[in-house]
Amino acid sequence: MNSVGISNELHNLLAGSNVNVQLSVPQLVEKVLSRKEGVLTSTGAVKAETGKYTGRSPKDKYIVEESSIKDKIDWGAVNEPISEEVFANLYDKVIHHLKQKDDIFVFNGFAGADKKYRLPIQIINEYAWHNLFAHQLFIRPTDEELEDHQSEFTVISAPDFKADPAIDGTKSETFIIISFEHRTVLIGGTEYAGEMKKSIFSVMNYLLPEQGILPMHCSANVGREGDVALFFGLSGTGKTTLSADPNRKLIGDDEHGWSSNGVFNIEGGCYAKCINLSREKEPQIFDAICFGAVLENVVIDEDTRIADYDDNSLTENTRAAYRIQAIDNIVDPSVAGHPNTIIFLTADAFGVLPPISKLTKEQAMFHFLSGYTSKLAGTERGVTSPEATFSTCFGSPFLPLPATRYAEMLGEKIDQHGSKVFLVNTGWTGGEYGTGSRMKLAYTRAMIQAALEGELTNVETVHDDIFGLDIPLHVPGVPDEVLQPIKTWEDKEAYKAKASELAAKFRANFKKFSSVPGDIEHLGGPKG
Repeated sequence: MNSVGISNELHNLLAGSNVNVQLSVPQLVEKVLSRKEGVLTSTGAVKAETGKYTGRSPKDKYIVEESSIKDKIDWGAVNEPISEEVFANLYDKVIHHLKQKDDIFVFNGFAGADKKYRLPIQIINEYAWHNLFAHQLFIRPTDEELEDHQSEFTVISAPDFKADPAIDGTKSETFIIISFEHRTVLIGGTEYAGEMKKSIFSVMNYLLPEQGILPMHCSANVGREGDVALFFGLSGTGKTTLSADPNRKLIGDDEHGWSSNGVFNIEGGCYAKCINLSREKEPQIFDAICFGAVLENVVIDEDTRIADYDDNSLTENTRAAYRIQAIDNIVDPSVAGHPNTIIFLTADAFGVLPPISKLTKEQAMFHFLSGYTSKLAGTERGVTSPEATFSTCFGSPFLPLPATRYAEMLGEKIDQHGSKVFLVNTGWTGGEYGTGSRMKLAYTRAMIQAALEGELTNVETVHDDIFGLDIPLHVPGVPDEVLQPIKTWEDKEAYKAKASELAAKFRANFKKFSSVPGDIEHLGGPKG
């Protein structure tokens, strides 16, 4: 099927009498309830369940192998090719499937808060609650913008359509397929709403670098003086907690672009994890879950409809989707200047990385490419050693282009704008997991505050011979001995052995970047 055929199929679908375009949030809530897709909680949020898929399906994600993009994509386990024929056949089947539905729902909006670089998008859903999710996560147009809206990328999500791998050329019933030539994302066989959000992020990770914009998987905030900070970090490193600062306004919590004008949020909402959520720990998120918000897989009391955020019986990956405007302390629109400070967060369960260290440009590029943190193995039969985890550019599942492209752009922007970069370990100190203890949040906050306020720019440092990092000798509010990991370990030789073990893991992981200039590893990586 060619582009004309795809366009005609879509036009015919949207001309149907079952199409609901740009329903308001209250109208969508009514649809969710009347169609029994979800229930209303005590705060007015909609609660829905996603069935057997409570997270993304990375092994079912594909990019159509098209001539115009074939030589640009970093093909492999993350970016798996699928033929144009398979895509066209599935597209035809999904469109036919949607035409038979009593209702389908269409949202027209944008990805990208900077109007110069935003992408007009269209989201087509068979579930009302998925369309409500799109209203919360993407940028809503004004009435004037809606009149002139011309979609440049379309997401079609049909969870009830399940592929037959033997016939359809997929691995399972689930598929998430991006066609850059047809400007379409096709999703089927999964009810997990996050696939829509992350598909558009993957699209932006392909399109933005062509415009000289660095797409980033990070949170961002701005201080009272207009100073901008970025926070990169994988799950469990404290990215959301540490970027939520009452003294700084939130730009966004997950996806951003860095253009020649500065930083902008790609999204219009937040998709927060809410397992163990409480008002005491995270009041902004807790209070944002109000009317129109979407709760995914959160257990609620059948009578009171009060959410039990501590209940993980459906999944640990419970989520809340809400507009960023549900948070008081924000920048609106979500654009700001160039980053003064960049924070890479890691939760090192080996207990050997410094709690804070200053990075050179080469070190920043090395650690950006590495995207290190650690996850804990199961402890049912006792505590076992932590496992090193590396996610390229802190977002490897969403990078269609070679990782070096993003790292080189980061290095160039650090040079252009003089951004200061720090590696912050929110993990263990005084020993590895099971022996040492988690870094105190108060210490981490003090270190980040010092970095943001420029107090560490000219501070005296000590050089770490194993990782090649420069560690500040003094940080206000933090005991000096905490800053140097070896001083927190009783057994110094055990520290050196564990540090050398982690350094070797960094080097082994970095071998996959064959096209990286040698000085990045030599100047930026571990030495011991």
